[in-house]
Amino acid sequence: MRVQITYKNTHNFSKRQLEELFNSFESDEGKFPEKLAITMKNYDSIFSAWDGEDLVGVVCVMDDGLINAYVHYLLVKPEYRLKGIGKQLAERVKNHYKDYLHIVIIANDSELRFYEYCGFEKLQNSTPMHVINR
Repeated sequence: MRVQITYKNTHNFSKRQLEELFNSFESDEGKFPEKLAITMKNYDSIFSAWDGEDLVGVVCVMDDGLINAYVHYLLVKPEYRLKGIGKQLAERVKNHYKDYLHIVIIANDSELRFYEYCGFEKLQNSTPMHVINR
């Protein structure tokens, strides 16, 4: 399957587009498309990948305006993986935040090799922590 991917810097997504992307991962967030649509408006930067009108990938970043940028989501639909889309989204983040001191992502252990391939490094003396409210 040859696809023509276009990339956008936008905060505008339909609930359906977000629901389809997030549900392709069976994520909890995909069950709340209304909340996702509002959430997307609140990120500082969002880079997205499109196959026509189909949202196939997204990376969302929060930043403090000068020093730290935090990547919250970097998602590519499973059927579009291994086509360079995730790496291209990561490169857009790295380029956009090139003057920041830190670009941080919390990676699942199964995704470490991908993020290392994209230029991220695992810190030796750090453990990411979070609280999940359900």
